[in-house]
Amino acid sequence: MRAVLPYPLLAAGLAFMWLALSGFTPGHAILAVLVALGASYALQALGETSPRIRRYAAIPELLGIVLYDIVRSNFAVARIILSGKRRQRTSGFILVPIRLTNPSALAILSIVLTSTPGTAWLDYNSARGTLLIHVFDLVDEATWVDLIANRYERLLLEIFE
Repeated sequence: MRAVLPYPLLAAGLAFMWLALSGFTPGHAILAVLVALGASYALQALGETSPRIRRYAAIPELLGIVLYDIVRSNFAVARIILSGKRRQRTSGFILVPIRLTNPSALAILSIVLTSTPGTAWLDYNSARGTLLIHVFDLVDEATWVDLIANRYERLLLEIFE
């Protein structure tokens, strides 16, 4: 099956998202399948390998934590922005040491940090094993380093490495 369709889950996911966003018509169905197949073959041409997941049981836990953090951060950022009173808020950059080396795990961590309101992944230095993030409301740098290491990185290490 992989010889015909190198990344079946990717192709199915892309086709499904295309149809969910554009509506189902015969023309969109054909276009969705063509785009999904093209993306799958393009990824194969780039030499990408499928990620090897070591512990599937940690995925729902990570998903739950990320969804909870996104909702909580949305409320926190909205409260800061919409509050009429001017409180002292400090934005800042943090250099976070990480042990992740798996490209898929790093990609997921970047998505998690960037999709959580109030934080943004800016840079990853593979030689030093550090990443640079920006935090909208930086109260304690050590808390953020601990949060990333014990909340996200720990689970990503279990899943991928």
